Amino acid sequence: MANTYTQIHIQVIFAVQNRQSLIKPQWKDELYKYITGIVQSYNHKVLQINGMPDHIHILFGMRPTQSISDLMKKLKQDSSKWINNKGFVNGKFSWQEGYGAFSYSRSHVPKVIKYIANQEEHHKSKTFGEEYLEILKESGIDYDERYILKSIT
Repeated sequence: MANTYTQIHIQVIFAVQNRQSLIKPQWKDELYKYITGIVQSYNHKVLQINGMPDHIHILFGMRPTQSISDLMKKLKQDSSKWINNKGFVNGKFSWQEGYGAFSYSRSHVPKVIKYIANQEEHHKSKTFGEEYLEILKESGIDYDERYILKSIT
């Protein structure tokens, strides 16, 4: 749309189903490239992607041509299908339902990029659950504990 100018920076965080540690070092970079391609195919710009074996963080510049929920639905569906087609895991791979989405001003982007890039170091002292709840609280987001971070039952 002509004369539409935006600056929208979003960090999304989502977990492997039951927070299982299924993302292996041997193929995580290939997965990140695939996910980046999905995001870029909708004209958004990935600024940083990284994660741990049980979850992923993506910071991207978002175009206002698509909702976050539509992007996340497509991203999770397509990447799950890709992982399953590649045979990277025994059984069926899927992402846990839901995600966290957090907006940042341009001045915060370098700090968020560094935070995401340093996930391995960060998680030496903090679990994913602790990290996620901290981000929710810092962002002032109300949440229902019944639906947060379902563990293996």
